[in-house]
Amino acid sequence: MDEFGPYGGTERRDAHESPQDVAFELRVGPYRPDVDSEFGSGDGPYARTFGERTRYLFGIEVDWQALRIPKLGTVGPGLGWGYTQSTADAFIQGSTDRSAEETNLNVMPMYLVGVLRADVLARETPVPLVPYGKAGFGYALWWATGPERLSRDDEGVVGRGASYGLQFALGGMLLLDSFDRDSAVEMDNTTGVNNSYFFMEWYHANLNCLGGACMQVGTSTWVLGLALEI
Repeated sequence: MDEFGPYGGTERRDAHESPQDVAFELRVGPYRPDVDSEFGSGDGPYARTFGERTRYLFGIEVDWQALRIPKLGTVGPGLGWGYTQSTADAFIQGSTDRSAEETNLNVMPMYLVGVLRADVLARETPVPLVPYGKAGFGYALWWATGPERLSRDDEGVVGRGASYGLQFALGGMLLLDSFDRDSAVEMDNTTGVNNSYFFMEWYHANLNCLGGACMQVGTSTWVLGLALEI
């Protein structure tokens, strides 16, 4: 209630919500770098070393919702970071037998994308869904480690580098506020969190150095996560 008496609240939430400028995502999903994309199935160096077991990427993303387009949604830049590691027993030098020591491939993908969230359905209808799209530039640091820290090939070249390229994503978000409107209003009033979501996204990162010479550590995969708009 306010100085004019009780006004309900949930049915007039848009008139009283705090400013909304930023979206924050926590993300997790399977990640298999496309190191073997130029080789036959199962014949590449990644498959021979690390096998087919699923590895996962954990990451975060922050989006600045710079502009609201009436009757559509928000648009603005987004910045993301993630990390994944593949681990296996190292090969004995000059042999196909495995040793007791581990070898690792570490990949740290980062990206800058433009983000369009079409939240008009969730804001103006009972349908609690928000489709969205992203497109931009990806960049990944990678490094291989072994018993002697950074790995080297037979010519002594250190196993580390960077790959870059274009990436895009499509996804959908489920507005969790719709399941408990009163709690959502209270959270906004006390913490400034406008909306909370569960989301699922498919994305493709083509980190091939735009056709140049580099190790392809991008991927095509899906992620799940939680998002907050603040």
